[in-house]
Amino acid sequence: MFSTAFLDLPPLVGAAGTVRLPGSKSISNRVLLLAALASGTTTIHDLLDSDDTRVMLDALRALGCGIDPAGSTLRITGLGGQMKPDETLLPLFLGNAGTAMRPLTAALALLGGEFELSGVPRMHERPIGDLVDALTQLGCHIDYLGNPGYPPLRIHPVAHADLALDAPIRVRGDVSSQFLTALLLALPLAARNNIVIEVVGELISKPYIEITLNLLARFGIAVRRDGWERFTIPAGSRYSSPGDIHVEADASSASYFIALGAIATGVSGQDGIRIEGVGADSIQGDIRFIDAAQQMGALVDSGPNWLEVRRGAWPLKAIDLDANHIPDAAMTLAVMALYADGPSTLRNIASWRVKETDRLAAMATELRKLGAAVEEGPDFLKVTPPAAWTPASIRTYDDHRMAMCFALAAFNPSGVHVRIEDPKCVGKTFPDYFEALFSVARTATPHIPVLCVDGPTASGKGTLASEVARRLGYHYLDSGALYRITGLAAVRAGLALDEAHEHTIARMAETLPVVFTEGLIRLRAPIDPFLVLLASCALATLLSRLRPQPPAPASHATSPAPQ
Repeated sequence: MFSTAFLDLPPLVGAAGTVRLPGSKSISNRVLLLAALASGTTTIHDLLDSDDTRVMLDALRALGCGIDPAGSTLRITGLGGQMKPDETLLPLFLGNAGTAMRPLTAALALLGGEFELSGVPRMHERPIGDLVDALTQLGCHIDYLGNPGYPPLRIHPVAHADLALDAPIRVRGDVSSQFLTALLLALPLAARNNIVIEVVGELISKPYIEITLNLLARFGIAVRRDGWERFTIPAGSRYSSPGDIHVEADASSASYFIALGAIATGVSGQDGIRIEGVGADSIQGDIRFIDAAQQMGALVDSGPNWLEVRRGAWPLKAIDLDANHIPDAAMTLAVMALYADGPSTLRNIASWRVKETDRLAAMATELRKLGAAVEEGPDFLKVTPPAAWTPASIRTYDDHRMAMCFALAAFNPSGVHVRIEDPKCVGKTFPDYFEALFSVARTATPHIPVLCVDGPTASGKGTLASEVARRLGYHYLDSGALYRITGLAAVRAGLALDEAHEHTIARMAETLPVVFTEGLIRLRAPIDPFLVLLASCALATLLSRLRPQPPAPASHATSPAPQ
């Protein structure tokens, strides 16, 4: 993950290859909470490792859950729906994770105990009042510690016998579907009788409720649904561990690479982007982003756990879309609209305003920087592609999705540069996003920035260069490593390391398939260390006679990731 203050993206000219996605945030945090509430031990496979899942895991540890990481799996020993009696106040910090704050508020209000829930300043601006109102209908005791209707919260214990569960519990559905999800996940704790939840107003983001219902069924809770207005949790419901559960790759994260396949031309004889970890049959609503991408012209093939996307219509076709069913992935459509053949409109996206930032305002502001004409309404965004692209420094507002979708602007046909501010914000859901993007994207060699650090022998130039590279997020290339790799490539090509082949070797050095992995510099093939030793010794002798040759620099160099 890039932890620099900003990341400068050169003009990216094409992309092709395979990307493996991380686990779904929405599924990961729901599964973590359900495993914590259930009896027995649940083994979770392919859990997302990100800021949001880490704050949830920290909270579950504090609550007394057994958590045992083992390679790519995580074993959670649940609470069995009960907390040990304890009157000590337990403070829990939940960052900016709505998928932790909302469900934990409901669960802790019913588990019993004294809790204080807080987060980053933006979390204290994200509404939670409708959920608290629904819980207080039952008799739960929750205090606001700041502005009414918003975190931080103080939660007090209440006996289940004192809860009013006979009448339907009413909750608004037109602000955030997470309020309903929180109630559905938590209310089985108190289901001595049937518990009915009634949704007031139109329920937004219905696909996220489908994820919740699907996962509840996996943990033994069979919720009855009457349309999208009424949900019944049967009397006697109890969470039971499924034993093992696998987390799908994140469909929202797939949207960036689906868009990339639609936008970018192929490279090196390859055409299109293959996305592994999620397919068209995903339980996640954001997989329907595929439909919107196809409307804009993308060519999509899919299998049970993969997608392949290629550019079709170009420029992309403008769309007018109700995007309420894909609220997170719809942000990617706003950037795709920059490449369309006319104005595109995304409608029914008022929920953007209560996300990690006010995404409607933020998206409009940053799209305009690139030259787009943007009309921002209370629940819609209309984007007209730039008549002339302009270089831009994109503010990300501590919002992971702003950083990820705006990186796609680097493929603009005018070749203008794009700067992404605070790139580490992608750690919320996809810590290695930029590394994944750079693994398939290509730029023209002249656009790759290179910094050279030179100096006398033993002057510390290597130490300085490696530290500069680390701080800038660049790759570090030691000239000595370049000599050795060039020698190895020449030996493999059957070239004698002598003056007769010096020009051939120099030309070879310009196009070596060098990759940077975990601080090492390698050719794209298994390396024989004995050959490397022979080659470097022989090449050192040759280079001693070829000092003027440009391909044999005496300095250290750094170059950034998108090559």
